[in-house]
Amino acid sequence: QVQLVESGGGLVQAGGSLRLSCAASGLAFSTYAMGWFRQAPGKQREFVAVIRWSGGSTVYADSVKGRFSISRDNAKNTTYLQMNSLKPDDTAVYYCAAGSYSPRISDFGAWGQGTQVIVSS
Repeated sequence: QVQLVESGGGLVQAGGSLRLSCAASGLAFSTYAMGWFRQAPGKQREFVAVIRWSGGSTVYADSVKGRFSISRDNAKNTTYLQMNSLKPDDTAVYYCAAGSYSPRISDFGAWGQGTQVIVSS
């Protein structure tokens, strides 16, 4: 059974930082690209970042480029999202997902339950 479990969300002031983690089990983690997506209240889920299975390539949404960094540790079956210079617009539920090296939601077949990030102004 595939499980993706996010952690690290919380309440932070604008300008602050958070590091999200996503622990995976039940899949050959090192063979999948891992992505982070987010969904704000009343909005559709959107792409944040993706990292190739090897960790050698990454893609970011324009809205987070230069502020967020995605990484992975294949020995620990874990992927991370370091979020710096947070803004109130970053407030959302953040989801990790396993799939193809792509920004498209439809290219990811396994999803976590999400972790809430709230950025106060």
